[in-house]
Amino acid sequence: MSLAAALVGLLSGVLSGAFGIGGGIVTTPAVLALGFPQLVAVGTPLPVIIPTALTGAWSYARRGLADLRAGVVIGAFGAAVSVVGALGAERVGGGVVLVVTAALIVYTAADMAVAESRGPRRASGALGEAAAVPRPAFAALAALGVVTGLYSGFLGLGGGFIIVPALARWLGYPIKRAIGTSLVAVCLIAVPGTATHWALGNVDWGLAAALVVGVVPGALVGAKLTSVAADRAVRLGFAALLAATGAWLAYAVASAA
Repeated sequence: MSLAAALVGLLSGVLSGAFGIGGGIVTTPAVLALGFPQLVAVGTPLPVIIPTALTGAWSYARRGLADLRAGVVIGAFGAAVSVVGALGAERVGGGVVLVVTAALIVYTAADMAVAESRGPRRASGALGEAAAVPRPAFAALAALGVVTGLYSGFLGLGGGFIIVPALARWLGYPIKRAIGTSLVAVCLIAVPGTATHWALGNVDWGLAAALVVGVVPGALVGAKLTSVAADRAVRLGFAALLAATGAWLAYAVASAA
């Protein structure tokens, strides 16, 4: 079990570093597939997200690919409300949480794929690395943080699958800068959600420790891969990752029913 968890952590870390997610969209269905209860599958990925996101954020920041101001604002507001989401998850039960997770992930994947299919002008304009670095209004960043925090606590995810598309699609960030900024925010958002799910008994710390063994080196590898990849490949890869994970999670929920 420990070896399997470490391998899951390695894959989660690579994808986290590559795409700016906390890794929970991979870890949650994997934990479920390993036979753990649904709420444990929701709660255990949260403490694993913290070292994953910290490693990835450091890697992007030293390359100048992270907006620290935006990441801190999003993360602070997200952290402030994530407890509400975690308590909501406990109230409605693990099955509902996992179904909502699968639906939201698939929707996000479809939205990004549709945006990419609209042609090179849209994909390489606001989303390209050549675009001017944006400076969104504080209120926009705060609102994104609140939405992300609620979903993060409720779904047991770091929130990167919301932050990256929002920054890239709606706030004009180049995709790699959106990924680096997302990891900064995720570092903060995961902390109160972790504490809440721990208090509710939804964190298996032995499993979390095994996952961490793989996530840190994985995050470094993922960040390096993205830093040298073409923007379009990163965007399409992100959409494909979300679609595959949503389908896998939906299958896992159906199998556990």
